[in-house]
Amino acid sequence: MGLSTALGNRNQTWNRLLMGQSGIRVAQPFSELGARPLALIGNQPADLNTLLETTVEAALEDAQLTLPLPDCAVVIGSSRSHQGQWETWAKSMGKSPCLNQLPPWLDTLPHMPAVSVARSLQSTQPVLAPMAACATGLWAIARGYELIRSGYCQRAIVGAIETPITPLTLIGFQRMGALASTGAYPFDRQRQGLVLGEGSALFLLETLNLAEHRSVVPYGQILGFGLTADGYHVSAPDIGGQSAIIAVHHCLARSGLERDAIHYIHAHGTGTLLNDENEAQLIHHLFSNSVAISSTKGATGHTIGASGALGTAFCLLALRHQICPPSVGLTHSEFPLNFIKVGTELSRPLDQVLCFSFGFGGQNAVLALGRSP
Repeated sequence: MGLSTALGNRNQTWNRLLMGQSGIRVAQPFSELGARPLALIGNQPADLNTLLETTVEAALEDAQLTLPLPDCAVVIGSSRSHQGQWETWAKSMGKSPCLNQLPPWLDTLPHMPAVSVARSLQSTQPVLAPMAACATGLWAIARGYELIRSGYCQRAIVGAIETPITPLTLIGFQRMGALASTGAYPFDRQRQGLVLGEGSALFLLETLNLAEHRSVVPYGQILGFGLTADGYHVSAPDIGGQSAIIAVHHCLARSGLERDAIHYIHAHGTGTLLNDENEAQLIHHLFSNSVAISSTKGATGHTIGASGALGTAFCLLALRHQICPPSVGLTHSEFPLNFIKVGTELSRPLDQVLCFSFGFGGQNAVLALGRSP
């Protein structure tokens, strides 16, 4: 696993998250815009290629693998990809240096994070670059899981990356009225909206036989997934939530799990009024109020396409360490659910968990994970 957030690397992020710390701070790297809460990895917007390279290296080191990896498929998604670079180029048009002095434009196309990783691995296996708005990370993990299950390969690097703090993205979310003014408070009565954040999470998936042959201990196992779309509105979720409910049912059916077998749900929990209300209603409708719930976006910000990958990382770390990450930013819950607070102790072993992602355009993704066999 390779993980990078506004809280730090994998170990730093996990330790600070368990303490209830947040990587969100008021900042504004663009002089033409006003200051607002952001979850920046550094003092300035992160470079996508640098962040990708760092996360790949961390994932390979953690997996005890070295290059080349010709047998490794690649499924890496991004919602914004190199949009920040495009915006910089657009502002430079007509100025010096001219466009023909800039780096190759083809290397900044939306699918290039996956292609660049495939090149570095010297992969000869399938290379995919899914994009499903905020559900991109879970789509990428599901696609990699399918490649292995269907016999295309025995190993895949999967996940998502996002560096969404750009003028166009900030102004776009601001015009929609989706941005918070002071911070991210998922499921709280005083929630204001989302806070944009940078982040990446990549995972080495492989068959159990391959892991055992290498004598490595996995973080956990993928049990199943569910993917649906509302087909309802360009940004707002379907108020009835029927498509999201179907995604949960599909995930549980593929995983061979009953609803009461789920011990923890990492909620999408963006901090927006509609998303949190719809998601809370879905959880209340499908699960008992005893299932543990948390959203970590109060700590990491909303990393858009990478958010499901970050959520998966937190689920796997929860399974390994048998502790759930807390709902950072939640003070006064609006909903009667079992939200995890800092220091909450589990009343039972953590064996099966779900990770939710619900994206603009009605993209619904659910992933079931279990402890290592």
